[in-house]
Amino acid sequence: MDEFHGGMAFSHGAVSCLSCHNDQDYDALKLADGRRVEFTEVMTLCAQCHGPQMIAYQHGAHGGMTGHWDLTRGPQVKNNCIDCHNPHSPQFPKMQPTFKPRDRFLGQMRTEH
Repeated sequence: MDEFHGGMAFSHGAVSCLSCHNDQDYDALKLADGRRVEFTEVMTLCAQCHGPQMIAYQHGAHGGMTGHWDLTRGPQVKNNCIDCHNPHSPQFPKMQPTFKPRDRFLGQMRTEH
């Protein structure tokens, strides 16, 4: 375990490794009530603490997807939390806003019609 986790950074609030990892079965995760959950069902685990993000995800406002919004035109495949977030340090780094690039839409507005 030490060899595999040696350089791992952990910054996920007040939780510890065993808040999510099952110490009796390292091939699975565990829910807050101790029930086993497969790694493929990580959304169930994340949703326990991240309810507002899960609601936004279910409505298409959080998380990405490939495919079609209109399911009559074809299928869609949604990302899950760990496709975008590192579960051990999930917050994206702070970004410094910059000026927008100059392009034809950001130039001076013409007053003549």
